[in-house]
Amino acid sequence: MPTTQAPVASNTLNRRRALSMGLGALALGAGWSLSARAAKPLPLVEVWKDPNCGCCKDWMAHLQAAGFQVTGIDKGNTAARAAFGMPLKLGSCHTARVQGYVIEGHVPASDIKRLLADKPNALGLAVPGMPIGSPGMDGPEYGNRRDAYQVLLVKKDGSTQVFNSYS
Repeated sequence: MPTTQAPVASNTLNRRRALSMGLGALALGAGWSLSARAAKPLPLVEVWKDPNCGCCKDWMAHLQAAGFQVTGIDKGNTAARAAFGMPLKLGSCHTARVQGYVIEGHVPASDIKRLLADKPNALGLAVPGMPIGSPGMDGPEYGNRRDAYQVLLVKKDGSTQVFNSYS
């Protein structure tokens, strides 16, 4: 005696396919696509650095892992820092530029994202020196040591205020 299970299962599968296709057509008709739902890529970060500096490369990898596009300019950063107006007293081993802001030193990607979202009227961000535990200075060679440090918002007149603190 034949069973009715196969046609029911087939009809259920066909209904699911039709529903799925209908939703897909609705999504396309509404101008949606899978790529439109994907995260918008973060902007390009240009980094002036010494070609032999390992911590600069590690900081760039940190930015890439956070979704930024990154390119290195292996000419050192002294001239770039001066050209962009970043005070020498806030210096570090690399200087970057992203969407018109200057980023000096080992600034965490999350702080750069916040800067770009908030869009303050400022020159940029700086982490003076090279604090152990900051991005790029946090590899196994540092033995999991972490120094407290601050990310500074650098105003256009060169003055600063604390943007974020890490301990």
